[in-house]
Amino acid sequence: MTKKASDFTLMISTIILVFIGIIMVFSSSYPDAYYKMNNPYYFLKKQLIFAVLGLFVMIFFMNFKYNRLAKLSKLIFLGAIVLDALLFTPLGVESGGATRWVRIFGNTIMPSDAIKFAAIVLMATFLAKKKDGIRNFWNGLLPALIIIGFSAALIIIQPDLSTSATLAVTLVAMLFIAGAKMSHLMGIGAIGIAGLGFAIAGESYRLKRMMVFMDPFKDPTGAGWQVVQSLYALGSGGLFGVGLGKSKQKFFYLSEPYNDFIFSIIGEELGFVGSVIVIILFLIIIWRGIKIALTAKDLFGCYLASGITALIAIQALIHIGVVTSSLPPTGIPLPFVSAGGTSLVMFMASVGILLNISRHVSLDRS
Repeated sequence: MTKKASDFTLMISTIILVFIGIIMVFSSSYPDAYYKMNNPYYFLKKQLIFAVLGLFVMIFFMNFKYNRLAKLSKLIFLGAIVLDALLFTPLGVESGGATRWVRIFGNTIMPSDAIKFAAIVLMATFLAKKKDGIRNFWNGLLPALIIIGFSAALIIIQPDLSTSATLAVTLVAMLFIAGAKMSHLMGIGAIGIAGLGFAIAGESYRLKRMMVFMDPFKDPTGAGWQVVQSLYALGSGGLFGVGLGKSKQKFFYLSEPYNDFIFSIIGEELGFVGSVIVIILFLIIIWRGIKIALTAKDLFGCYLASGITALIAIQALIHIGVVTSSLPPTGIPLPFVSAGGTSLVMFMASVGILLNISRHVSLDRS
């Protein structure tokens, strides 16, 4: 095992993506901020504050011995459970029929972001201890399924099906990387699809979203409004975009364009070229994450890097898939780019962990 400098490519790609996010959050949010907050810089200031905080957190975890997280995994997960429980106290903040935020000292925090991080750390710790035992159903797979089911349930009760599904897929991907039997994974997939279908069928608004996905232009002024406006934004951007700050769709055609539909505004203002640059930056981060996982000095580092990389990849894929109408409409932020302090800080912390793992390389894996 050797020790080297942190992965510079990963670090600079992340910082560039965060910088793009700050610019695009300001560009896409100032109409809402001006009319609703009477301050066009409201979301910009928040994003800047959390970006700076995220940078310090990233540097901290870059120098924090990642293997200590294995010893703290149960405590970290317990902390996430407590934070989630606060949703059902007076500290919980309801918006749009869901309670997904906790207000602490005047700031809102999303427990789901903490749960995603805690679940990945706990799963990596479990998989590293089990090693080849993960192929055994009762002692390996079943405890892993309990971790997946319980973690997803903590989020779905908010309710937040899309984030819950994102986390579940991430944890199953970690199982695949750990060498779980393909027959077991296929069974998990079948159960997951059935459960997802049941969750969709159980709520009328989710069924409506599926209908919108099939043909968003069937009801362009009703249920299909968001998707149609997103496609208009992407289509009007052309090759080079209409110009930074010149989006029309952000003027109340898209709901919260600085969050769940920020990639639409990127496509409109920066065009196909700008969109591809953002996608390339994500691909670089994913590539470096895979490289770090492959060369990690121990199994815990390998699985932790794999889980973090999988989460970034899956969440970015879902966000881009939704705004391009390639996936059913749902609300999920674009990592590092969308407005949201908790999400930004947690993803930057995760990259800090990747950077720390990258400093410890196993010679027989490099």
